[in-house]
Amino acid sequence: MQQRQSFDIALKELKLKLLRMGGDIQEAIRVAVSALEGSNIALAKEVVDNDVKINRQDHEIEDLCIRLIATQQPVATDLRKIVSGMRLSMDLERMGDLAVDIAKSTIRLNGQRLVTPLDDIQEMAKIVDQMISEALNAYVNNDMEAARQLASLDDQVDHRYRRIVEHLFNLSAAEPSATSQAMTLAFCGRYLERIGDHATNIGESVIYIISGERSDLN
Repeated sequence: MQQRQSFDIALKELKLKLLRMGGDIQEAIRVAVSALEGSNIALAKEVVDNDVKINRQDHEIEDLCIRLIATQQPVATDLRKIVSGMRLSMDLERMGDLAVDIAKSTIRLNGQRLVTPLDDIQEMAKIVDQMISEALNAYVNNDMEAARQLASLDDQVDHRYRRIVEHLFNLSAAEPSATSQAMTLAFCGRYLERIGDHATNIGESVIYIISGERSDLN
């Protein structure tokens, strides 16, 4: 009984660490997109510098999961919770890297006047932020239906991304001097699209924890 209580406490610690990391990731993405919108190099550098903290959180979660597997020898649902916890952490860490990529794009643009409004990028950022929140809520609440609904949000992100690429391609054709910046902005759209994919990965992990089924929400 005491061993089980100890294990349950450790699982709660894992969940809290993942939620804390998820909140930091959302903040990094918001700041990175804000820096891009405002051509704010100093703000972008903050995102790059803070990535060390996110990487440290990933390592702490990995260490906790390995320790739980080694000392508790979990099976069935308990094992899936731990393995999925490691996968969640990896997906969150990769989102953090993509936020850094957006921030580095702002630094590369070096204060250039933006050649086009960023309406679609802003909308993509809002949707992926919602996806991360809903993915983490699905994880906390063991909500398989909420996890499955991430697929429709991911479709919205993909649609916005295709529209961004088409618009920037047409812009480059009309204004060749804008091609370099257009490519940079297209990559930012791609980074946000990839963040959405990682959010759906979290949904897939939730489904796996609950049912043991492997699903594809992308």
